Amino acid sequence: MGNSYFIGDVHGHLDKLIALLRNVQLVDEKLRWIGQEATLCFMGDFVDRGPDGIGVIDFVMGLQREAADAGGRVLAVMGNHDLILVAVRFFPQALLAYDGSTFLTNWRRNGGITSDLERLNSSHVEWLLELPAMLKLGKLLVVHADAWFYTRYGRTIDEVNYVFRQLFEDKDTDGLDRLLEDFAERFTFRDFTKATEFMQRYGDTRTRQIIHGHTPITKLSGQPSEKITTPYVYAEGLCINIDGGMYLGSPGFVYRPE
Repeated sequence: MGNSYFIGDVHGHLDKLIALLRNVQLVDEKLRWIGQEATLCFMGDFVDRGPDGIGVIDFVMGLQREAADAGGRVLAVMGNHDLILVAVRFFPQALLAYDGSTFLTNWRRNGGITSDLERLNSSHVEWLLELPAMLKLGKLLVVHADAWFYTRYGRTIDEVNYVFRQLFEDKDTDGLDRLLEDFAERFTFRDFTKATEFMQRYGDTRTRQIIHGHTPITKLSGQPSEKITTPYVYAEGLCINIDGGMYLGSPGFVYRPE
């Protein structure tokens, strides 16, 4: 994997993110990229539930440009909170079949921060919509959610990524509503057989583990969030959860695969 670093769901906690990146010397005191050719990968859910989601996006977008200039990479997958923020921007009052509410109502109910929506601009939207639903990085299959529903959107990574983007292109509010409801699924990968099948479906001969966020580790381990500073490895070592739960009080952590 070389110099690869992974960070779970940030949820607007810019100060925590900065502290983590400075601690592993990926940014300097002026918040500039100093990671050289390293790869930094985020699990999505940059926004909601925390004070400065747009600040997080601006920071990560800037790091992505600086890392590319230095020969490094900053990558991310799309989280459900990122997705609904864009849906609210485009279709705030669309009536949703699932419960008759709107994207705006659901977003507020799930931790939406008004200042994020007010500050969201076209460059943020464009960047978020380019995020893949999943990707492969070395021996890891990277996906936001520990959930089986991705299999309903495509047989390959490229197909799933295409369908996620196409829902916005087609202004398919019913499809977006279904997708956001699908993200309510969790814990699928506790079933070793399911996790293995998922990895084999979307991985390749090099893929050895699934890494994800979405479900705060406390919901799997029972450990208090404020004490969570390391990944949760489960399913006989097949899966790595790196959502420490920053919005629940965890300081967060950076995971470096061996």
